[in-house]
Amino acid sequence: MGLWDKLMGEFIDVIEWTDDSNDTMIYRFERYNNEIKYGAKLTVRESQVAVFINEGKIADVLTPGIYELETKNLPILSTLQHWDHGFESPFKAEIYFVNTKRFVDQKWGTKNPIMLRDKEFGAVRLRSFGTYSFRITDAARFIKEIAGTDGHFTTDEITDQLRNLIVSRFTNIVGESGIPVLDLAANYDQLGKFVTQRIADEFKEYGLELIRVLIENISLPPAVEEALDKRTSMGMIGNLDEYLKYQSAESLGTSSGAGNSAMDMGMGFAMANKMADSLNQPSQQTQAAQTPPPIPEQQRWHIAIDNQATGPYELDKVKSLLKEGKITADNLVWTEGMENWQAAGKVEALKPLFDQPTPPPLP
Repeated sequence: MGLWDKLMGEFIDVIEWTDDSNDTMIYRFERYNNEIKYGAKLTVRESQVAVFINEGKIADVLTPGIYELETKNLPILSTLQHWDHGFESPFKAEIYFVNTKRFVDQKWGTKNPIMLRDKEFGAVRLRSFGTYSFRITDAARFIKEIAGTDGHFTTDEITDQLRNLIVSRFTNIVGESGIPVLDLAANYDQLGKFVTQRIADEFKEYGLELIRVLIENISLPPAVEEALDKRTSMGMIGNLDEYLKYQSAESLGTSSGAGNSAMDMGMGFAMANKMADSLNQPSQQTQAAQTPPPIPEQQRWHIAIDNQATGPYELDKVKSLLKEGKITADNLVWTEGMENWQAAGKVEALKPLFDQPTPPPLP
């Protein structure tokens, strides 16, 4: 440092910091030999705090306002320096200005696809990206845990770590949610809130507050998206025969000029009809598919008789047991598809057996 800087350090008694960048988180105020004059004016603006460090330890943290650096305004620093009776000579201390504004539009995204199991598509790979915003809430902790003695700390020095946290928690949340791939777009806001809540405590460990995580896009690999587009297109075509006829007529209408004859157009329509007929003719596989399936097996019932599970019985056997008086509507029954045993008289399939009208007594 030159003589002029040394002299300016002796006479300048205004300490302040203005920042025109969007990424500076901490700035160390540089003074010659870290000497600060007694009675110097310190200006801490909104969205700033000033941290005094003396002999390697954090002495005072001053919030927005204008301060005259005297013993009464620096109680902790005065105690560390043992200034019981005040001081009037220059003292040595480092002053760090900490930017507490919101740092917005910070990018995050998955470097590699996320492997997930989807109910409809099976195993799929997803990519996602978005933005997030955060700010410093505990300047002393942030300096201790992250910045250290860095005199010009920017967001680039920590965003990689924060982005990794967000991607890791996002992967866990999407995997645990079980939301179908096609329904993820309807849950962007909810997923963003879950990620914000899940990571909030981890940001606090750094002296930071995670304000919001926004999900801009969740996408499938290009090959899967192409297959999905084809599937959607086939669903929109509807009647394939009419579609082929329409396409043939359109192609002939656009390609035929004044020199084409009506015979060419007739041949085009005939070709379209032939293609449609060939599609309408059932193939061998289609004919095989039209063969009726085997007759389904009758429903079988397990019946609790004398507190013992018996069966399974077909419906005819159940009728026989009812006629013989071995079972009533109160006997518990169970068949495949039921969650629990139920009284036979309350099962829809067996109710007709017990609801038969009883004839009146003979006169």
